[in-house]
Amino acid sequence: MTHQVHIIGGGLAGSEAAWQLAQAGVKVRLSEMRGAGDMTPAHQTDGLAEMVCSNSFRSDDPDKNAVGLLHQEMRRMGSLIMAQADRAKVPAGSALAVDRDVFSDGVTRALGDHPNVEIVRERIDVLPDSGLTIVATGPLTAMTLAQSIGAATGMEALAFFDAIAPIVHRDSIDMDVCWMASRWDKGTVDPDNPEWDGRDYINCPMDRDQYLAFVQGLIDAEKTDFKQWEKDTPYFEGCMPIEVMAERGPETLRYGPMKGKGLDDPRTGRWPYAVVQLRQDNALGTLWNMVGFQTKMKHAAQVALFRTIPGLEKAEFARLGGLHRNTFIRSPELLDGELRLKAAPHIRFAGQITGCEGYVESSAIGLLAGLFAAAEISGRPIAPPPPETALGALLGHITGGADAAGYQPMNINFGLFPPMADAHKKQRKEAMTARARAALGDWMQGLDMLETA
Repeated sequence: MTHQVHIIGGGLAGSEAAWQLAQAGVKVRLSEMRGAGDMTPAHQTDGLAEMVCSNSFRSDDPDKNAVGLLHQEMRRMGSLIMAQADRAKVPAGSALAVDRDVFSDGVTRALGDHPNVEIVRERIDVLPDSGLTIVATGPLTAMTLAQSIGAATGMEALAFFDAIAPIVHRDSIDMDVCWMASRWDKGTVDPDNPEWDGRDYINCPMDRDQYLAFVQGLIDAEKTDFKQWEKDTPYFEGCMPIEVMAERGPETLRYGPMKGKGLDDPRTGRWPYAVVQLRQDNALGTLWNMVGFQTKMKHAAQVALFRTIPGLEKAEFARLGGLHRNTFIRSPELLDGELRLKAAPHIRFAGQITGCEGYVESSAIGLLAGLFAAAEISGRPIAPPPPETALGALLGHITGGADAAGYQPMNINFGLFPPMADAHKKQRKEAMTARARAALGDWMQGLDMLETA
C-alpha cells in the first residue's frame, strides 16, 4: 500500500494518530520496532498501545476534573484509544482503568483491520528527509533515532526518569487482613454487573510502628544503579518513585499514596494510620496494581520489603517495579501550533516525546497530529482547538504556552486553561468544563465532523 503519512511509533499517540488519519481516508504506514527483534527497557509485548506503567487513565469525571474533560472531548472526536479503553474497563471508582491486555489487543486489531493502515514491524533510525511524517516514538525512543532527532533540532533532548509499579496476583493477598473499599465509599457501581459494587480497591492497613518501619525500609533498600549518562536526569513529579518520596520525610507517604483518610477498616471502625491500596489491573480480577508504588528498588529488595505489608506476606508478583529513562524535546521552542518541527515542517511530533505526560495526554496529542496532517493533505487547514478546551489548553502549553527554558512534562490541569475570574470559586471547575464543551462543539462544527459521544 502506498502511504501518504508515515507514523513512527505504535504507542498510544501513534495509534491514535493513525486512526484519525485512516478514518479521514488517508493511507498510513505505521512503523513499530517491537515485533522486529527490538524491545524497549519497559515494554513486555509487541502489541500496539501497550500500557507499561499504570493501567489507569485517571479520573473520568468530565465536570470537575481536567483529565475527565479530556476523556470526554476525545470521545466526541471519535478517539480509538478512548473507545478501546471503554471496552476494556475494569472497576476503579471514579477513575477509568482498563485490562491492559484487552485494551492493547483491541487497538491492535482495530488498526490491523483498517484498510487504510499498514502496520510494519521495523525500526526507523533516521528522520525521513521528505514526506509527511509523525514521530510518536514516546519516552523510550531508540538511541539511534534520538540522535537523529537531536541533529534535526540542533540541541540535546531533555530527559527524566519514570518508574513502574508492581503487580500482585490476587489469590496471594490475605483478605483476612485486607478489605475491599473505595475512599469515602465513592466507588464504581453498575446494576448490570454485581461485582462492581463500589468496593474497588484492596486496602492493606498499617499501624504507626508498621508504617515507620516500612518507610525506613524504603530508605535503606538497595536501589537500581544509574548509568553515568543518567545521573543528572530529574524525576517527573507525577510519577515519583515511592522511596524518593519517603526520603522527603517520614510523613510524606501518609499524605500521598499511603493515606488512610476516608477508609474505614471494618475490623476497627476507624481509619488506619496508613494504607497500601491495590487497584484491579485486568478484567478477570486476577492481577492488582500497587497504587502509587512506582519504584527503582532492586527486585529482591522489592519482594522482601513489600511482603512486610500486612496482607501481602505471601504476595506473588506478576511484575515487579522498574525504572526507565524518558526522552522528550523542547516543544515550545521547536514546534509550531500544528505540532510541526519548525526546522523541517514535513515532520510532526506527537505523544510523550513532546513533553506531555500521561496516557490520555499523549493520545490527545496524537489525535491532534493526525487531524492536522489529514487537513494538510486535504488542502483545508484547520484552526487549533480553542484554548478553553482541554485539547486546546494542552496543545497551547506544548507549542508555546510553557517556558521553553524550563520546560518539563505536564499533565492536563485547569491551570493550563484561560481563567474565569467571574466564576465563583466553588463552581469554577464546573463553569470551566461547561465553557469547554460549548467551545469544542463550535470548533467541531467548523470541522464538518459528527460527534460520536
